Amino acid sequence: MLSIDVVTLFPEVIEPFLATSILGRAADLGLVQYRLVQLRDYTHDRHATVDDAPYGGGAGMVLKPEPFFEAIDALAPTGPIVMLSARGTPFSHPRAVRYSLGERLTLLCGHYKDVDQRVVQGLGAEEVSLGDFILTGGEVASLAVIDAVVRLLPGALGDHESASTDSFYDGLLSPPSYTRPPSYRGLDVPEVLRSGHHADIVAWKAAEAERLTRERRADLWSVYQHQDHADE
Repeated sequence: MLSIDVVTLFPEVIEPFLATSILGRAADLGLVQYRLVQLRDYTHDRHATVDDAPYGGGAGMVLKPEPFFEAIDALAPTGPIVMLSARGTPFSHPRAVRYSLGERLTLLCGHYKDVDQRVVQGLGAEEVSLGDFILTGGEVASLAVIDAVVRLLPGALGDHESASTDSFYDGLLSPPSYTRPPSYRGLDVPEVLRSGHHADIVAWKAAEAERLTRERRADLWSVYQHQDHADE
């Protein structure tokens, strides 16, 4: 079983999401367990202060190191500790796979302007970013990471093929999907998908995956081509 701890100022934001759909079902099946930790529980003043003004001046407030360190002391995590941060390296499918193969994952959610850098340094945390944009806090980012990781756990989806045809699984974007009706408002499902010819359908999906990746994600396409040639 994978244990996921989330240290946050807003557990009430995260909790409902973990109880729904695939994430909730995975917990019910005993594939994963979640623990939400209120950062303010590790403060020692009557105001439960978690932030302070930054050294060197500047706008915004910075989350203090002490509550994070004490929360981690109490949790005693044995797996990766992840700080969701705009300074981090991009979150990716391979990283999600790595997290899913472990037994423990601890996510730290920042808020306000920033988190004291000693949290990352002292706890040996990985700084991970969802992309080149700014969120109000790490809660939304932590949910994205949890979702990406938990759906990879064997049995979480109930159908491994569903995950194996997702974007990024084999280095490419996934081909387009269609369902009934075959025609809607002048838009038709490609004939090949209704043909019943399995080999033609497989070829069409492969070609579409390559086309979309080549057009939309030159970075992925370059890596894919390099790997493809390396296997020859």
